[in-house]
Amino acid sequence: MRQESELAAITADRPKWFDEAIGIPRKEGTVDVDGCPIFYMEWGDPTSPGIIMVPGLIATLRCFSFIAPLLAGDYHVVAFDLSGQGDSGVREDYPESVRAAELTRVAEHTGLFNNGGKPLIIAHSYGATIAFAAIEAAGGRFGGTIILEMMTLRPEQIRAFRSGNAVKGDAKPHRLYPDLETAMGAYKLGPVQPCENEYLLQYSARHSLREVEGGWIWKFSPNLYANDYRTNEWWAEQPERLVRIPGQKAIIYGGLSPLFGQESIDYLCELGGSDIPIIELPGAYHQMMLDQPLALTSALRAILAMWRID
Repeated sequence: MRQESELAAITADRPKWFDEAIGIPRKEGTVDVDGCPIFYMEWGDPTSPGIIMVPGLIATLRCFSFIAPLLAGDYHVVAFDLSGQGDSGVREDYPESVRAAELTRVAEHTGLFNNGGKPLIIAHSYGATIAFAAIEAAGGRFGGTIILEMMTLRPEQIRAFRSGNAVKGDAKPHRLYPDLETAMGAYKLGPVQPCENEYLLQYSARHSLREVEGGWIWKFSPNLYANDYRTNEWWAEQPERLVRIPGQKAIIYGGLSPLFGQESIDYLCELGGSDIPIIELPGAYHQMMLDQPLALTSALRAILAMWRID
């Protein structure tokens, strides 16, 4: 019944592996973090090594909910919605430190630190910076992080890529769509990119929306952009931060992404990160979970297996 409801709005043909992944048993719950309910899902045996997955800005944990089950045979995997996103609660403001506390608290609540375990973080895009903050604040409690497609550019490239500093101002209310079909049709990926897997695009769109009186709106809080602290200068600091954080690190990037490429690799090496494994995912753009889900899963499994051997 849960699976049928979860997939009801997907009209595109779906491969068998996807339906099977969605059907793998999971638990769902919420935990209070500084007065805000944080929603999570978890898969696998709680006694297995722990992994926690962090989505990017305005995204939901559903970008991982068909990949996490494929890792659950060997790991206890948790994915969660950051505050102001998905099915988590909202706040007046979204400082990095509070969202990092959400990551750590969800890991605590789901038992990822039990028995002296040091869970690994898998984080996409902006979510990687939340992983950095959690690792910096946690005093060695996390074992490391796999970074998926964090924008890693030289300062001058960041200025060219972005139109300017993040804009702060009054939050604009979401547009109200009259029906689910219209709302899903308005779904866009950012940065703008194609996506050949229509079923995943529909799945992501459906679970980015909630029904309200009179129609449908996006789940993310408009305040996320109103209080955006991510200036060009802040983004320019992140590559150095990536190299500096302790623990095991690896990077997976989309071969077609405008946010990471050979120039990014050269820059990280100049900053002292030449020992970080970096894997290209051919045929993937920034939203690699939607572009190449099985190839991404294979890359994650390979990295995780190497780290377990070490």
